[in-house]
Amino acid sequence: MIKSYQFIIVIVFALLNNMMSQNVSDTLKLPFAIAKEKRLSDEDLANKKEGAYVTGAPDISSDPVNGFGYGGEGTIFFNGKKSDPFFAYTPYRASLGIILFNTTRSQRELMLTLDVPYIFNTKWRLRVEGGYEANPNLLYFGQDENSLKGLQYYSNNDSSQTPIKNATYNDYEKSLKGGNEFYNTYFKKEAVLNVSGERSFLDGKFRMLVGYEVAYVDFSSFAGKSLVQQDYDAKKITGLGKGIVTIEQLGLIWDTRDLETDPSNGVFAELTNELSLKALGSKYDFNKTFFHFNYYKKLFPRRLKKLVFAGRVAFGYSALDCPFFEYQDQWSSEGSIEGLGGANTLRGFKQSRFLGRVMSFNNAELRYRFAQCHILKQHFAFSAVPFVDAGAVWDKLSRIGYFNNFRISEGLGLRIAWNVNTILRFDYAISKEDNQFFFNLSHAF
Repeated sequence: MIKSYQFIIVIVFALLNNMMSQNVSDTLKLPFAIAKEKRLSDEDLANKKEGAYVTGAPDISSDPVNGFGYGGEGTIFFNGKKSDPFFAYTPYRASLGIILFNTTRSQRELMLTLDVPYIFNTKWRLRVEGGYEANPNLLYFGQDENSLKGLQYYSNNDSSQTPIKNATYNDYEKSLKGGNEFYNTYFKKEAVLNVSGERSFLDGKFRMLVGYEVAYVDFSSFAGKSLVQQDYDAKKITGLGKGIVTIEQLGLIWDTRDLETDPSNGVFAELTNELSLKALGSKYDFNKTFFHFNYYKKLFPRRLKKLVFAGRVAFGYSALDCPFFEYQDQWSSEGSIEGLGGANTLRGFKQSRFLGRVMSFNNAELRYRFAQCHILKQHFAFSAVPFVDAGAVWDKLSRIGYFNNFRISEGLGLRIAWNVNTILRFDYAISKEDNQFFFNLSHAF
């Protein structure tokens, strides 16, 4: 993978040199039309930095599953000059990001990302992502509607007693002792490379995407009782073992957001599809379709300087012989969304708490910017964010009307926008089953 990373770095700097040479210093005329909805607000444009700059933050977490986590996430942004006609219509001309992460319970992650909107001043956008992850702490609670059942356990592991039902996750985890210690846990190792190109139409509001992903995966269970191993042996699921997974990706995207990294107004909607076939070199035959609709709107702009409503509705459907780990990964043109549970979907429940062939997650946030300042020539804006999350899984499409399958969580967050493009996100979420704290770079949606 190191050679792949070196190749990506060489490519990005070649692209940047090409783009910089094409910037015209004495004109703001675009080479093609871009919708006015895509233009940054006057406030964001005033705070946007010229040239290249680096942002980064420590990635520190404490989790009963992964232990104490430490590492960092950083991004090099290339904004160009204000005289560049694209300056007012893009969050950046190019970005190169890196993630390095480790935990005391041996989770390892290394990831490089490249994003170049309007590459070579054309209507194409290039995205590249490559990395490696090893995680021995991933959770599995069953698949399809069975995963919706509340957590239960026997006191002192004595099955002759009445089970304790609808337990909190903390109490449930304490009951997993001896041979049951890794009952809900499995080990993932994955090396992945994803490349996609997007072509814009209708003044930049509509995009068509074509992508390709190849990954080497290795999923295994631990000694003792293991739910994922039991379901695999009973042929309820597929996915354990090693192999190559190749995926062809297609997408249709409607995007009128004013600023991708921190929207105040606009819509982001997409319909994506992933196809994996043994005939094309993959270990599995499966097809995944994902629909995603995000809505952003300034509320009372005359009275409150920046109060933004942000809402999301998402549905995913996995068909054919889909391995269990693909149920957890809903592919978006802006990166995979792990669900259902965890930092980006149903924040009051553990990651992958609910899995199903049909999945939905829905989120609502109020983002109120209450302060901003400059520190050492860096611009910071602070927002308070109360939020509500809802998610559900179903065995098949015809059961979507069963609203009892929804699970709810809620919470309060803090956002710090650093030089417009980098969002530091702090969220505390609660549910009937759990409570969790998250620190991430970027909005949940």
